[in-house]
Amino acid sequence: MKLDKLSIILQTEPKYRFVQVNQALFKDFISSWDEVKNLPKALREKLAIECPLEIKAEVFKVAEGLRSEKVLITLDDEEVVESVLIRQKDGRNTICVSSQVGCPLNCAFCATGRYGFKRNLKSEEIIEQVLFWARYLKSDEQDNKIDNIVYMGMGEPFLNYPEFIKSVKFLNNPETFNVGSRRISVSTAGVLPGIKRLAGEKMQINLAISLHASNDNTRRDIMPIAKQYTLKETLKTVDDYIRKTGRRVMFEYLMIKDVNDRNEDALELAKIMNKPLYMVNLIPYNPTGQFKASNRERIEKFKKVLEAEGLPVTIRLSFGQSILAACGQLRGKKKIVKKAESQV
Repeated sequence: MKLDKLSIILQTEPKYRFVQVNQALFKDFISSWDEVKNLPKALREKLAIECPLEIKAEVFKVAEGLRSEKVLITLDDEEVVESVLIRQKDGRNTICVSSQVGCPLNCAFCATGRYGFKRNLKSEEIIEQVLFWARYLKSDEQDNKIDNIVYMGMGEPFLNYPEFIKSVKFLNNPETFNVGSRRISVSTAGVLPGIKRLAGEKMQINLAISLHASNDNTRRDIMPIAKQYTLKETLKTVDDYIRKTGRRVMFEYLMIKDVNDRNEDALELAKIMNKPLYMVNLIPYNPTGQFKASNRERIEKFKKVLEAEGLPVTIRLSFGQSILAACGQLRGKKKIVKKAESQV
């Protein structure tokens, strides 16, 4: 797609054309300009040539019993990014989007990091992921609304901050997708300048911190960014963010067998997390080769230790290895997954 060309094409048109085009693209979720009958034929033809609406994509179905689907979207330069549709049991739909092609942080547990960093995504390419799923859901009579958007896909959003926040503001705009800011979440591995910038935004976006360890030594072993920012520095920045925004912060904690899942780790975690507006989210690990996942019993015991120390804690529902759900897994192994091609 070439959404960035829209404003150039429409600049010589009456202002109401912008309203018509926004309605068609971001509320009616058209797939062809021919569907927009209130636009002049000549304009439709020009848009079809200079701003084609096709999104090249492959959808990967979930195994029976699971409710999420993943898509590989091929961009104009043939780079590929992943996005996930999560159909929750309560009927809500959450879209997980990528912010970069690859990732420069190279966390040891992450499949995306193995492929290195290619480039930042433009805001239009982030929006394209949401638009794909909006069209995909359009024909679904029961689950046709996007309720939440999470920036938890490939890449580190805060290393692409200008395009990340531009896409957030676009998705939040009542004239486009009109997704409430409280229904938009961003996860960072701990890029402190990004946390500080987000604190200054006049939007109530949800912030999540990828913690994954209760001390600096373990965190440095699995997350190279911890060599740049210590836990003490990270938590101080989070505390400043909370003081400025009054917003709760989620701390994500991957449960990795024999790395960070002992009761001692839980007690250590409880000491640094026992603060107002802190919440811990334990995440079952989707193995990427180097590490093994903690079993369900171990995760439950870890959770009980935290709860006994008075911490708010949840366990994220795992959406399964059947679609290689961890970021980057599908991109690298798509040939072994049954796929359904889609052009929308």
